[in-house]
Amino acid sequence: MKTLLINGSPHKDGNTARALSEAGTALNAEGIETELFWLGTKPVRGCIACGSCMEKQLGRCAFDDDVCNRLIDRFAEADAFIVGSPTYYGQPAGALLAVLQRAFFSARALVEGKPAACVAVCRRGGSTAAFQCMNMPFEMLNSILIGSQYWNIAFGRAPGEAGLDTEGMQTMRMMARNMAWVLKNLHGANAIPRPEREEWAPMHFIRP
Repeated sequence: MKTLLINGSPHKDGNTARALSEAGTALNAEGIETELFWLGTKPVRGCIACGSCMEKQLGRCAFDDDVCNRLIDRFAEADAFIVGSPTYYGQPAGALLAVLQRAFFSARALVEGKPAACVAVCRRGGSTAAFQCMNMPFEMLNSILIGSQYWNIAFGRAPGEAGLDTEGMQTMRMMARNMAWVLKNLHGANAIPRPEREEWAPMHFIRP
């Protein structure tokens, strides 16, 4: 079983990485493999709603000039996800949102139904709004959202300072153990099949 840790911060070894590392170490201790994926600092596109990924059934974004499709390639190998981001103006990092929106839309089947957790890191405030924003798409993907004994947030400004947030690090460890427990139940010998999915029945509020 494998959990993909997605670092959405432009800082490779900053506080988002520190929080994800704490969760990753706890997952490894429970026998869960982890892979860390950093989005990097190169420019990324936002979705332009061209529809090519759906029309051509690509299973990936039609634009292949940034990190998006490399992330999608990792989706197929993952049984669960932890997405981490710094907090900017009460929101997750813009590049992370742009990439995830494209990836979820074009490769939904690779994410749907898998356990997921989100982590927001901040200097002082706004983390709960960023945390809520990151959770929203997973709630549309039949995901099992993994919580902890507190919201999955940590505090720190200087690189690595989040490690001094003892409650935040404890929250990361407990979240990771909860995720490991869910994964073992989902993939164990006595796993109960998932609920049968109903065919999507879209309803539009504005009608001619």
